Amino acid sequence: MPLHDQKNIIVGRKPVLEALSAGVDIDRIYLQQNLKGDIFYKIKSLAKKNGIKLHEVPQQKISSLSNHPNTQGVVAFKSLVDFLSVEKILEHSRNIKNPVLLICEQIQDTHNLGAIFRSAEAAGVVGIFVTKHNSAPISEIVEKTSAGAVSHLKIAEISNVMNLIKTLKDEGFWIVGSSLKNSQPYTSVDYSSPIALIVSNEEKGIRKLTAEHCDFLVNIPMKGKIQSLNVSVSAGILLYEVVRQRS
Repeated sequence: MPLHDQKNIIVGRKPVLEALSAGVDIDRIYLQQNLKGDIFYKIKSLAKKNGIKLHEVPQQKISSLSNHPNTQGVVAFKSLVDFLSVEKILEHSRNIKNPVLLICEQIQDTHNLGAIFRSAEAAGVVGIFVTKHNSAPISEIVEKTSAGAVSHLKIAEISNVMNLIKTLKDEGFWIVGSSLKNSQPYTSVDYSSPIALIVSNEEKGIRKLTAEHCDFLVNIPMKGKIQSLNVSVSAGILLYEVVRQRS
């Protein structure tokens, strides 16, 4: 029996195609390698059009994903969360004094994403924005690593970080990005106002364009030989500096 929750899975060529056509919130699709035919091309085309991750994998991988007797070489995973709109999260934040938001830009490791969610929930983050492209899916691993925090968080999926930053600035938020370059110690910033923190890709860090639109870039001093922390650890440290200053 696979570890995946079967109620979140759609199997078979036609069911997956129909789900795509109907606009079901699909997180990712697995296709068996080397399959041919119009229906597979349609699945690939709709997945690309809707920005859905699609992986072509060996037959053994397909079999491990579902206990269905005949997957027909196609397995799709529905999203484990009901994403909110950006406006819904902002609407909620307007009712909270000096809210804290978190932007996860292209976090690709599921364990890191789950750990970030866990810290965010514990620190009282009002809402989280995750980038749609080049990011880890909110999967069973994320849910488990978050220790259930996913169920308590307000999460939105975004396509354009620049547009979000502009919207947040218009709403009165200060934007603080975590970066090793051209940055100041994280304890030197005043976090008493409405704040949106940005944590980014584990290997590449914050994107240049994103950094240019931040009000502050902050770093966590490294006293040893290693030059950076795991992104989930960094997120926890930054969030709890906000908590510390407001206590």
